[in-house]
Amino acid sequence: MKILFTNFHKRNGGGHATYIINLLGQLAPEHECFVATPGTSRLYRFAQAVPNVRVIDQSFNSRIGKLLPEIKRLRKRIKQENFDIIHVNASADHRHVMLACLGLKHRPTIIFTKHNDHPVNSFGHKLRARLATDRIIAVSRFVADMFKNSPYASIPLDMIHHGIDTQYFAPASAQHKQQCRQALLGEEAATNGLILLGSTGGTDYEKGWLEMVQAVSQLPAHLKNRCRIIMAGDPPNEEKMNRVKALGMEQQLVFPGLVDDVRDILAACDLGFVLSHKEALSFACRESMALGLPTIASNAGGLPENIQHGKDGWIVPAKDPQALQTLLQEILDKPALLHEVSSASRQTAEQHFNLDTFARKTLNTYRQALVLPIQP
Repeated sequence: MKILFTNFHKRNGGGHATYIINLLGQLAPEHECFVATPGTSRLYRFAQAVPNVRVIDQSFNSRIGKLLPEIKRLRKRIKQENFDIIHVNASADHRHVMLACLGLKHRPTIIFTKHNDHPVNSFGHKLRARLATDRIIAVSRFVADMFKNSPYASIPLDMIHHGIDTQYFAPASAQHKQQCRQALLGEEAATNGLILLGSTGGTDYEKGWLEMVQAVSQLPAHLKNRCRIIMAGDPPNEEKMNRVKALGMEQQLVFPGLVDDVRDILAACDLGFVLSHKEALSFACRESMALGLPTIASNAGGLPENIQHGKDGWIVPAKDPQALQTLLQEILDKPALLHEVSSASRQTAEQHFNLDTFARKTLNTYRQALVLPIQP
C-alpha cells in the first residue's frame, strides 16, 4: 500500500505529529509511506529519522498567492506517485488535498482523522465532506459524536484511540528517577518528602496548569510546601507568570521548556496531570499513565476515556481548582494509594494503549476504504 500522510503544522505539531510518527513506525516496514509537511516542523525532522519514509517539504498556506503554487506542487506529486491512500489530519491540509485532487482521473482514497473538538459544520467542511473524504477516523468517542448531524454524517467512521509505544514509555528505575529529579531541581532534589507534580501538556491557558498552581497554593502548609510543579512546554509569558506570582507560587514551579523526549521529565514526578479545558483524547495523558504515574485528568472532551476514576487515575471537573485541591489533599499523604494507582495505570497502558492495536485498526480503515479484506 502506498500512503501519503499530510500535516500543516509549521512547528511542534503536538499530538498530530506524534500520531503520524507512531503510524509511520508501525506501517513503514511493510508499506510505502510518504509525509508532506512544512520543512520547519517537528514532524519533518522526526519523520526523516524513520527508515523507509520519504519526507516532502510541503506548506499549507491559506493566502491565495502561496496557496495556488502549493496546490500545484502537491497535485504534481500526487499524480506522480499514484498513492492508494492520502491520510489528512486537519482542515488546512485537507483543503489542499481536496483542491489538488479535483478532476484527477484516478483520485487516491482520502482518510480524514479529526484530532480536536473544533466544529465540523462550516462551508469548508461541507465541501471537503462531499469532495475529498472517503472515510473518517475519530480519536475518541467524544470526537465521533461530533460527526452526528454534520456534513460527514453519511461517511463511514471508525473510532480509534491513540496508541503509544509502551516499551519506550516505561516506568523508570528508582535510581534513574532520582537522577531526573536532580537534573530538574538541583540540590533541592535531596530534600526529603518532596512531591513533584508533572505535566507535558504545555503552558497555554486552556491546558489548565494554572488551576493546578491555584489548587496547590490552597493546600495545607504541610502539603503545599512539599509540592513542586513541573511544566514542560513553551515558557509562559509575563501575564501568566504574574498570575503565578500573585499566588505566591513562583518558587515552586519548574519550566524545563519544550522537549523532544518527555520521559525524563515525567520520570522525575510522583503524580501526573492533564487538566485541559478541551481535549480530544491526549497523548500526554497516555504517556503519563504508561510511565506508571498516577494521573489526574479533567473531564474535558475525550480525556475521561483514558482513565477509570479511582482505579488507574482520577478525573476532576475542568476549570475547578477547588475540586482539584480537595482531591490533592485526599491523595498526597497516601503513599500506598499512589503506588496502587501507579501499578494500575501502567497495566491499563499495556492492555489498551499499545501501538499494535492502534496501527492494525488504522490499517483496517484503509483496507475498508479500498474495499480490501480486513485483518483480524
